[in-house]
Order: sequence, then structure tokens, then C-alpha cells
Amino acid sequence: MRQSSNFISFLLIFGLILNSCDNKKAEKKEVAEFNIHAAKSEIQEKTKQFTKAHITKDTAYLNNIFTEDAKVFPPNSEVVVGKKAISKLNFDWVNYGIYEFKEESTSLYGNKDFVIDEGTFYLRYGSENTIDKGKYINIWKNINGEWKIYSNIWNTNLPIEASNME
Repeated sequence: MRQSSNFISFLLIFGLILNSCDNKKAEKKEVAEFNIHAAKSEIQEKTKQFTKAHITKDTAYLNNIFTEDAKVFPPNSEVVVGKKAISKLNFDWVNYGIYEFKEESTSLYGNKDFVIDEGTFYLRYGSENTIDKGKYINIWKNINGEWKIYSNIWNTNLPIEASNME
């Protein structure tokens, strides 16, 4: 009887060890399935559409690119939280008159849930044809397989210059 219970104990312990190994393999597989290059490609394309949407006044695209609980940190202003508040900010920005907008990613890294995009921007806007250059950080969040902006901050490299190039 004692040998039988030792054998059963052995099988239980062996089964637990095997199960633990299988769980670790599954965790490694999940991590291995994240492809930063694919995420980078998708985010770069969305960034091009994001900048274009500011020029074409496509607020529908701009409003949809943010998560429901997104946060925007505009320069010299309070934090704007939530899609509804960000929609108003987007409306105000595009109606101010953006003529040129470019973002260039300098570093992009992350995991299957969040990707950080750091970069520089060039913006020309307003009735005085103001040129603004600076840097930004966008935190992208994976929502059901789609990358959306979760957090956005940018600030200017002073001075801002008014230009009458046109």
C-alpha cells in the first residue's frame, strides 16, 4: 500500500512539473509572437494618416485613432482626458489652419500591449504661417489587435517663428 501511495504522489508531482513547463512554453510563445517590426510598420502608416488628417481636417480619423481613455498633454495647457474632450481639441486644432505637418520617429519600442514612439515634428499653421518644430512621444495601445494612441505629448523647440513663405 505504501508503494502505491508513493507512486501516486510521484505521478502528481511529475504532472505538476509538466504542467508548469507547458505554461512557461505558452508564455514564451505569446511573447515570441509579438513582432515589433510589424507594429512599427503599422504605427508609421497611422502616423502618416494622423498628420495628413490634421491638414485635411479629417476629425473623424483623428477622433478614432485615440483610445476611449486617452490622454493628450498639449503644451502650455491642462491635460485633456477622454475621447470626447480630445474630439473638441482636434476640432479646434484643425480649424486653426494646419498647412503642413510632419512627424519623424526617432525611436520606437515596446511590447504586445504598448509601443512607445519618440520623435520630432514640423508644423506650419495659422494666419501668420507660423512654423513650429519640436519633439513628441506617443504611447500606442493595442486594442483588440488595433494600435490606437493612448497618450500623446509634444512640445516646441523654441523659438516659434512666423513666416510669410507663401
